[in-house]
Amino acid sequence: MIIAVDGPTASGKGTIAKALAEHFGLPVLDTGLLYRAVGYQTQLNHGDPDKAADALVACDFPDALLDDPALRYESTGSLASRASVHPAVRRALFQRQVDFANQPGGAVLDGRDIGTVIAPHADAKLFVTASAEERARRRHAEMLGRGVEIGYDAVLADVRARDARDTGRADAPLLRADDAMLLDTSAMDRDAAIAAAIAFVTERTKARG
Repeated sequence: MIIAVDGPTASGKGTIAKALAEHFGLPVLDTGLLYRAVGYQTQLNHGDPDKAADALVACDFPDALLDDPALRYESTGSLASRASVHPAVRRALFQRQVDFANQPGGAVLDGRDIGTVIAPHADAKLFVTASAEERARRRHAEMLGRGVEIGYDAVLADVRARDARDTGRADAPLLRADDAMLLDTSAMDRDAAIAAAIAFVTERTKARG
């Protein structure tokens, strides 16, 4: 069984993907982590993530980089969003994601183009979203909890900028697949969102027999 979980930044898709993987006994891949690695490696290379050539070189990052806590930093997320607009970067990471999705037994993948590009044949697809204000609130609280001093307005501006880049890029933009369940978590807590996702996947897989 292949489950695709797409959505914008700070929508809760990563949490939901992990919960689905645990519930259904499947491996999970946070595809955004691959792009974060590219963005961060570009910075380590003293390159510019807005330049396709620099970002493409960074696609050859060491696997150990995926375990670096720095990939979770807010600044790295911005680097990833900038690097991911380049078609050459997306092509370089495409096969790695496809292979993970098509492994025996299936998998859960979360990202921005799983249901539309990486695994359009997925057995169940979710598009997890929330208002920009709510997503910024969550991200702001998370950053303050880590001791990062930043204003809410700055976080909201970054969320909106990343949304614009993700939906406006020419190659594999952030889109809801036609057959994806829309799960708006704006007014949901974590447990309610996870329960809704599990119920949908269970129903969808039963319908498919």
